[in-house]
Amino acid sequence: MEDRADAQMPFAQRPIVILGAGIIGCAAARQLLRSGFSVVLVAEYLPGDQNVQYASAWAGAAWHAAGGITPDHRYIQAVTHRIMLRMAQDGPETGVSVVNAREYLEQEPASDSAIWGKTVVSKFRQMKPGEYPAQFNCAWAYETLVTDPTIHMPYLGKQIRSLGGRFVRQRIDSLQELYNMFPESRVFINASGWGSKNLADVKDENCFPERGQNVLLATDNCNTMHFRNGQEYTYVIPRPLSKAVVLGGVKQQGNVSPEIDLSIAQDEIARAHRLAPDIVPEHPAAHTISHIVGIRPSRKGGFRLDSERKGDRIVVSAYGFGGGGYAFSYGIADAVVKMVETAERDHVIC
Repeated sequence: MEDRADAQMPFAQRPIVILGAGIIGCAAARQLLRSGFSVVLVAEYLPGDQNVQYASAWAGAAWHAAGGITPDHRYIQAVTHRIMLRMAQDGPETGVSVVNAREYLEQEPASDSAIWGKTVVSKFRQMKPGEYPAQFNCAWAYETLVTDPTIHMPYLGKQIRSLGGRFVRQRIDSLQELYNMFPESRVFINASGWGSKNLADVKDENCFPERGQNVLLATDNCNTMHFRNGQEYTYVIPRPLSKAVVLGGVKQQGNVSPEIDLSIAQDEIARAHRLAPDIVPEHPAAHTISHIVGIRPSRKGGFRLDSERKGDRIVVSAYGFGGGGYAFSYGIADAVVKMVETAERDHVIC
């Protein structure tokens, strides 16, 4: 039972507690704070950390329209693009940049393909035969957004603190543990990634870790993204603010090893060279290469985004984004704000 002081605290002034401080949790915190709410983030890893389990520090982080998703999820990506485009316009301190993109399709695009992205991105056009290698069915050119996590996550951390948010570094084993830590709070946001598999009172068996390993190639030729869609899934993601490109990719379900697999690295370099030989040499100099390993928070059936009432608390779930965290991030944050505002409205008009 609440004590008298807690009972008198207005709903909107009770801290909103977010479990998880990756891109999803931090984006949600920023948006909530900008809407006037009080926010506390509780997490084992915080912005600036470089643990392999903290996927947001290692992501390729390109905005790319996803294929095979619902109209609602398309809109979430569109909102993310709108918000991050403004960040790119705000300056390099945000870590977000506008770059050119070339997307190559091995087969004719399906009706639910990523071509819907042309309604969001700038300068979209179908490339003409002769502009792309003959082995591809078609290709698209457009402008897109890339985020440098080494800049963006620390930027987000500073933004959250400057808006009055605070971080608590602590490993959490159940939502009940959070409820006990913040008895006055009524809204809790679970942005714990694949950690939701192990939370004692969530136990989402659809969640799983998915290892990603990329090559980071230092180069001044870092203003165009190349993306191959098909059997030989390959990307070259520019990081213009760090003078490098990210070469990938690979997905290893259930693997959480932090060790570099050189055979994977060699394969990624070879695939990237075939896709973008003007950027990636066949045999890059050793001093230009480094490696990235991160454990993506994936979920069978796609990410979870919903709000449910549990007693006198509202629990918002926003987790399981795999490699799409950055592409969905600020749209998810916008959706989370709307859920919290709905809870606030229901409390006010009850």
